Amino acid sequence: MLARRFVLAALTRLPEGRLTVLEGGTTVAFGPGGAPSAAVTVHDERFWTTALRGGTVGLGQAYADGWFDADDVADLCRLLVSGFEPVRRRLDRLADALAPARELVPSRSRGREADRGHVAAHYDLSNDFFSLMLDPTMAYSCALFDGTATSLEAAQRAKFDRLCDLLDLTERDHLLEIGTGWGGFAVHAASTRGCRVTTTTVSANQHEHARKRVAELDLEDRVEVVDADYRDLTGTYDKVVSIEMIEAVDWRDHARYFSTLAERLRPGGRAALQAIVIDDRSYERAKRNTDFIKAAIFPGGCLPSISSIVRSARDAGLSTLAVHRIGHHYPETLLHWQRNLELNRSEVLRLGFDERFLRTWHFYLQYCIGGFEARYIDGVHVVLEKG
Repeated sequence: MLARRFVLAALTRLPEGRLTVLEGGTTVAFGPGGAPSAAVTVHDERFWTTALRGGTVGLGQAYADGWFDADDVADLCRLLVSGFEPVRRRLDRLADALAPARELVPSRSRGREADRGHVAAHYDLSNDFFSLMLDPTMAYSCALFDGTATSLEAAQRAKFDRLCDLLDLTERDHLLEIGTGWGGFAVHAASTRGCRVTTTTVSANQHEHARKRVAELDLEDRVEVVDADYRDLTGTYDKVVSIEMIEAVDWRDHARYFSTLAERLRPGGRAALQAIVIDDRSYERAKRNTDFIKAAIFPGGCLPSISSIVRSARDAGLSTLAVHRIGHHYPETLLHWQRNLELNRSEVLRLGFDERFLRTWHFYLQYCIGGFEARYIDGVHVVLEKG
C-alpha cells in the first residue's frame, strides 16, 4: 500500500524518541530510542491514507473511528511534533513570506451569528457533560498547581486568585469579564474581593448556568450575567478580565477585540488575559489552516501568539505590563479532565454521547497534552494597561 510505505519512510527520520508500529502481527520501530515513546496498533488499513492526506485532522478522525490505538496519544503527538518540525518550519517561513501579499487582499469578519454558532457547537454540548469533566468551579481553563493546591478545584481557585492579584482587584472596582464560562471566576471575584462584576457570554447554556449560580450564592447585587457579544458592550469599567476566550476570536477580529478592551477600560485601568498561545513562528501559518482542534472540537478557533497579542494591544492603545507563562500547568489540568471523563464514562454515555464521541475527546485532551509538553503551544497571563 503506497500510503503505508510513504508514512513509514517518513518515520525513519524521527530525530528523537521511539515510535513502535504494530499491524497484523508485524512490529516495526522507529527513532533512536528514549523518550518520548509510543506504540501504535493499526486495526484498519484506511488509517494510512487518512493519516497521510488529512494530517492531524485525519489522525484524529482515524482514532475516533477506531482504526488505530496508541498506548500514549500525548507522546505520539510529541513525536510527530519533533519529527516533522523541519517541514513545519519551512511552511512557517513560507507563510511569513506570503503574509504581506495576503494583507493586500481584503478579509471580512465572519460576524456575530457565526461566532454564536461556533460557541454553541462546543460550549452548548451539555452542562451535565461538562460538570462530569470539570471540577466544582466549572473552570474550563488552565489551573495553577502552585505547590499548595491538593486538588483540581484548589488549583483552579489558585488561578482565580492569581488573576485577581494581577488585576489588583478591590471592593471599589467594577470588573468586566469577557467570556463568562460557567460563572466560576465572576462569583469568586465578587465573593473574595468584594468587587462588582459584569460578565458576558454568547453561550445559552453557560448564561443559564451562571445566572442560577449567582442566584444560589445570593450574589445578584454584585454579579450581573448578560447575554451579549463583546462587540456590543457599552460603559466604562475599572478592570477587565478575559479567561481563555480570545481563542474563540477569529484573527481577523483581533483588532476589534483589543479595541473593545481599550474602549471599556477607564484611563489607567488594567486588563488581564489568560490565553493559550501558539509558537510565534507558526502563527501566520496556523491562523489560516485547519487542524484537528478546529475541525473536531472548536470550530472557528484561532490561537494567538504572544507577539500578536502584544502587537494588537499596542495598536489599540494598551501597554503590556507583564507576560507570565503558565503552560507547564496545563498537562496536569488536562489529565484531571481526562481522568474525570474516564471515571464518569457510563454517565457520559447515559447523557446520549457515544463511544466515538468519547474517543474524540480522549484524543483531544491527549493531543493538547502533547502540544504543551512539546512547547508548540503554551499558556500565558498577560497584563495590559490603558495608559
